[in-house]
Amino acid sequence: MKEFFPMKIAGLERNLPICPINENISIAAFVLFGDVEMTVAAACELLKVAPKHDIIITAEAKGIPLVHEMAKQNGESTYIVARKIAKLYMKDVFEVELHSITTAKQQTLCIDSTEAEMMKDKNVLIVDDVISTGESLRAVEKLVLKAGGNIVGKMAVLAEGDAHLRDDIIYLEYLPLLNSDGSVKE
Repeated sequence: MKEFFPMKIAGLERNLPICPINENISIAAFVLFGDVEMTVAAACELLKVAPKHDIIITAEAKGIPLVHEMAKQNGESTYIVARKIAKLYMKDVFEVELHSITTAKQQTLCIDSTEAEMMKDKNVLIVDDVISTGESLRAVEKLVLKAGGNIVGKMAVLAEGDAHLRDDIIYLEYLPLLNSDGSVKE
């Protein structure tokens, strides 16, 4: 069995660790944390094709370095992170539930009234590191719409599995699902 899945992403070569989801399916894990070179390159490439927007939002946690870098490169002074749990400093919190394939249990995503106000009547770009089942994306979409924001685009560095068949997302590269031995699932 292979340990890594080689990919070229935003012009950079990476060996993604292969992680089993169950006995039949594995995924190649794409983690931006700590990879400054990839974060900068991916942000640059996404901004080249990003729709015009007023603010960016991502789900906690792996998309945070990406949206930070995108906002920085684009001269934006702020971005929003939909949190997994409400923090003490958050006021008038509203939340949605989701189930991610990389997390075993049900999760929530939440924002507060200050963040909602930042999106109200604004053009909002939703960004994530990887879109797979689309559950995180749907949860963030619900938060944006509940806040009164106008979704102008949904982007990711990678579209995993059948997500690459969607016509409502912009992504840099296709990431196939893998068999248990690390070969590409047909």
